[in-house]
Amino acid sequence: MKAIVFDKELKLDTNYPKPVPQKGEALIRVTLAGICNTDYEITKGYMGYVGVLGHEFVGVVEEVNGEDQSLVGKRVVAEISYGCNDPDCEWCAKKNYRHCPNRHTLGIWRKDGCFAEYMTMPTNVLFEVPDNVTDEQAVFVEPLAAACEITEQLHIEPTQKVVVLGDGKLGLTTALTLNAQNFDVLLVGKHQNKLDIAKAQGVEVKLLNEFKIEKKYDVVVEATGSASGFETSMALTKPRGVLVLKSTVASGKELNLAPIVIDEITVLGSRCGQFAPALRLLKNKRIDFKPFISNIYSIDDAIEAFEANKSKESIKILIRI
Repeated sequence: MKAIVFDKELKLDTNYPKPVPQKGEALIRVTLAGICNTDYEITKGYMGYVGVLGHEFVGVVEEVNGEDQSLVGKRVVAEISYGCNDPDCEWCAKKNYRHCPNRHTLGIWRKDGCFAEYMTMPTNVLFEVPDNVTDEQAVFVEPLAAACEITEQLHIEPTQKVVVLGDGKLGLTTALTLNAQNFDVLLVGKHQNKLDIAKAQGVEVKLLNEFKIEKKYDVVVEATGSASGFETSMALTKPRGVLVLKSTVASGKELNLAPIVIDEITVLGSRCGQFAPALRLLKNKRIDFKPFISNIYSIDDAIEAFEANKSKESIKILIRI
């Protein structure tokens, strides 16, 4: 089968072994997949991963190795991590597989990803896609679930003010999600064309160079991926407010963390999320991801797709399998 593989270099392998589902797993024919910034970071050495890339996808179940065959023929998406399912594992008992110390993570850690004609995943992390949700919307479920995670971790009062910093894929998705959940949210970024995507769906937006930095926000979501963005976030969080870190900042820059202590700011790390609430938002047409799609490439043009993903003009690059 065809697969996009990273092993010191990125390549399209036209003769990669087709996976065989183990007990409790499904064989999935991938139809559409999305390139994430994590995929790009892996090509620069992140996690030391070798194998098929990709973790955002929608596909059709062709086979299940198990008694329950109800998913065969269904369109599905999958949470990206699955755990060890050891009876003594507290994380697997809670179905919070992303923190299982012996987890596998699709296309990132110990598990071949979705940039291939076929893939396998355990059936307990698969979710059927509603009939009224297109592949082009369903492929965004993973980042949408990550945005939904904020309100799973944090209770936001209806009267509280929320600001999201960063107008990339992560910031846009987070702002649209909070807006769909009826919170008072403002999106701040550097690119008017990207801000306009959120504005068209009812989100209040502001260019960073026109935005007054002041400590008046109850909840600040940092989605810039930069050390300077973290510093700005601290400067926006009111005393005893909450600073939510959605992006990982791998920087050697020294940070002055005194404001966190002085203002008694709570810092909340937030990563992956549950798929069920994300699918409900899509089923109920609360968010439209179509404006995110910059281009759709064939798997045969996967290397070109990765190059296009590097462009600052691109928001989301998809790969048709």
